[in-house]
Amino acid sequence: MALGLVACAPAVQPPPEPAQALVWPAAPAEPRIVFVRSFSRPEDLGIRKTMLQRMAEFVFGERDVQMVRPTAVVASGGLLYVADAGALGVHRFDTKNGGYRLLRAEGDVALPSPVGLAVGPGGEVYVTDSALARVFVIRPGADEAAPLGIAGLRQPTGIAYDRTQGRLYVTDTAAHSIVAFDAKGNAVSRIGLRGAGDGQFNYPTLIWCDAAGRLYVTDSLNFRVQVFDPTGRFVAKWGRHGDGTGDAARQKGVATDRHGHVYVVDALFHAFQIFDARGEFLLSVGAMGRDRGEFWLPMGIFVGDDDVIYVADAYNRRVQMFRYLGGKT
Repeated sequence: MALGLVACAPAVQPPPEPAQALVWPAAPAEPRIVFVRSFSRPEDLGIRKTMLQRMAEFVFGERDVQMVRPTAVVASGGLLYVADAGALGVHRFDTKNGGYRLLRAEGDVALPSPVGLAVGPGGEVYVTDSALARVFVIRPGADEAAPLGIAGLRQPTGIAYDRTQGRLYVTDTAAHSIVAFDAKGNAVSRIGLRGAGDGQFNYPTLIWCDAAGRLYVTDSLNFRVQVFDPTGRFVAKWGRHGDGTGDAARQKGVATDRHGHVYVVDALFHAFQIFDARGEFLLSVGAMGRDRGEFWLPMGIFVGDDDVIYVADAYNRRVQMFRYLGGKT
């Protein structure tokens, strides 16, 4: 098992975490994953309130900005976006310039169930809302999530952008399928139907597209991950229902890094597991709890190009950040 050392700090320096490093696996084994920090409000990232915000709070009363039930997270160009079903919107943290805003749909309309986030080629962020059965886009500089002209989805949850083909993949959980859309919002292909065979799904949830265009899907009630090539052809699968090493109980988020590892969040294990490209189990990170490195029903996961791992720790009302310390497999 070989899980790369990367150091890329934001321009706005957040408060320091405890000095003693928290790593996985524990000593005397060589560490592969290190805890970086957690955040649940702008101040945790060193983002201070503006003069205008302080004046408004003086008049209308102080308002505490904190995550309620984060479900997904992405990072792009110094911006962190966190979908939050409890806050009915998407938090945007600007770690470079120090800004913060809670984004909702046009006209400040609430997003009752934002589930998935994905970053597009121009820094735009796509959002699925399973209750509204809609897909939205937050364009750079915009303060609202604009609806995309995508129709016919029953329960959109996971979402991923394929830069190799310029396609947007959306999981339609209730339809047990993955739908691919072109740049104009036209459905161009569909993967899957209900079942337990290769390329079939039983309530799929979140998805991830890697740099080569391979698609990874958490096939939740088949208790496995399925992998497809850029044409939608089934490539591989792994996982089984159980409570042992490498098993699955309630898979949620999935992501990959540039070293060929696959990260899978399991809500009922209160952890994320790391597999190699063949689906061989490598390492589990986390346990149930509220301390750093512990989770309570985690959901979404995102891995940046700098090897920083972000996990939406839903019922601890925070996002936790980790860094992968190993080399290539």
